[in-house]
Amino acid sequence: MAIGNQGGGQPILVMPKETQRVRDRDAQQSNIRAARIVSEAVRTTLGPRGMDKMLVDSLGDVVITNDGVTILDEMELEHPAAKMIVEVAKTQEDEVGDGTTTAVILAGSLLDETTELLEQNIHPSIIAAGFRMAAEKAKGILEEISMDVNFDNDEMLEKVAMTAMTGKKAEGAREELASLSVKATKKITEETEDGYVADTDYIGTEKREGGTVDDSYMVNGLIIDKSRIHPEMPRKIEDAKIALLNTSLEVKETETDAEVRVTDPDQLQAFLDQEEETLRGFAEKIVDAGANVVLCQKGIDDIAQHYLAQEGILAVRRVKKSDMEKLARATGGKVISNVDDLESDHLGKAGLVEERKEAGEEMIFVEDCQDPKAISILVCGGTEHVVDETERSIQDAIRVVGTTIENGKIVTGGGACEIELAKHLRDYADSVGGREALAIRSFADAVETVPRTLAENAGLDVIDALVDLRAAHDNPENISKGLAVHDGGVADMLEEGIVEPTQVKNQAVQSGSEAAEMILRIDDVIAAKQTEGPSGAPGGAPGGAPGGAPGGMPGGMPGM
Repeated sequence: MAIGNQGGGQPILVMPKETQRVRDRDAQQSNIRAARIVSEAVRTTLGPRGMDKMLVDSLGDVVITNDGVTILDEMELEHPAAKMIVEVAKTQEDEVGDGTTTAVILAGSLLDETTELLEQNIHPSIIAAGFRMAAEKAKGILEEISMDVNFDNDEMLEKVAMTAMTGKKAEGAREELASLSVKATKKITEETEDGYVADTDYIGTEKREGGTVDDSYMVNGLIIDKSRIHPEMPRKIEDAKIALLNTSLEVKETETDAEVRVTDPDQLQAFLDQEEETLRGFAEKIVDAGANVVLCQKGIDDIAQHYLAQEGILAVRRVKKSDMEKLARATGGKVISNVDDLESDHLGKAGLVEERKEAGEEMIFVEDCQDPKAISILVCGGTEHVVDETERSIQDAIRVVGTTIENGKIVTGGGACEIELAKHLRDYADSVGGREALAIRSFADAVETVPRTLAENAGLDVIDALVDLRAAHDNPENISKGLAVHDGGVADMLEEGIVEPTQVKNQAVQSGSEAAEMILRIDDVIAAKQTEGPSGAPGGAPGGAPGGAPGGMPGGMPGM
């Protein structure tokens, strides 16, 4: 890239010639278009009447889902602004477990609103400042319109879980799965001085193809996708005392290379005997500690397997580290790094440890733990795609229940929360004045995209739906009135049981706003030369985009 000097001399090369640069309005429009395309890709999945997406990767593997973060994760995106929108979904998923589609739609709508503001020659910095003010105000508004939920209110927690599963394949069994999700989450919740902590990572899910979604159930312990390592070992151990080992039951190799010359067969036999004695010692130590089940994170030698089988011990090897941590919490045991340190008080306890065949695969069930702080759910379904989507639905439900327990606050769904939020933001814009007020009002319009999208996906008249909702919310007593997508009217979402964690809405507003601000403030995009492209594309440009610009985006910027 060359920049000419003011004296009319030779241009000064400051970047490689192949570098592509997009500036000012072109850069902003390119980024906004890319973000809107990503937003539109998931928009039709929102709500009870949302549609599914079929995603086929380069290997031909198929994923069918309407989960926002899964769709965006499976899509192959090139444009940097599009990737930033995907980060919004991932952040939403990591923080609160649901609302990914809402967050992406909001980010796209905010950027859509900025187009009109930019055409009015409002500076991007002023728009960004207005968005920040609106997002901060929205946080306070959400707090005001929230309702409290306590830990013992199972009915309301189940409604939160059912709302998260609405519109997904598991919706037909959502009552049973919601009850399952609440029970599982409450099992692993711990009460601290600062409130409840629900680390849902300690809820594992295992999948089984066969039966129906209704057949899914929770194990009062853990399911490990492994089998016993020796056919002579018992399949079933009652009153199990479990040794948890993260060391191998094998003879360790020396750290240095050495050569031993054997001149007598007896010397070789002595080496073999010593090795066997070491492995026998491992088994004896486990027996002396009182264990009748061994769950090992690493390998177990064949000879050690033999001795353990002789003692009637059920052993499993190569257990994942994450499963070992869950087992320690579920059984009350301690993970030991050295067999010589194993004592009886290190052992975990379970009423039953059993190997069972599920969908043609052997699994180890660790059940009837006294007070497990880690548990498993076996997810069932007729086909692989149904099982996968059901698992995603249960995970979403578990996460929102955990978020509700920790935060203790909920808001009504069905667009009720967003209509109320937009109403208060417009009042706030009138009180602020100035150009920032225009940005705040645009923010309010973007928030209303959620009920607008719900109406679109339900096949309703969007204008009529928004007019009815706004009219209902003119009355302060109708704060919970939302869109009844099944009959097209306005209904009380609290009575309908359509409720969501406040934190989900708050995170969606904050994440969507921050992403929109970041993209909006970019006025110069400098892209290095594309190193290579598919054969047949002119200038190394995939898809025949001119000037090395993949996807046909202007100025050499990569597109979708």
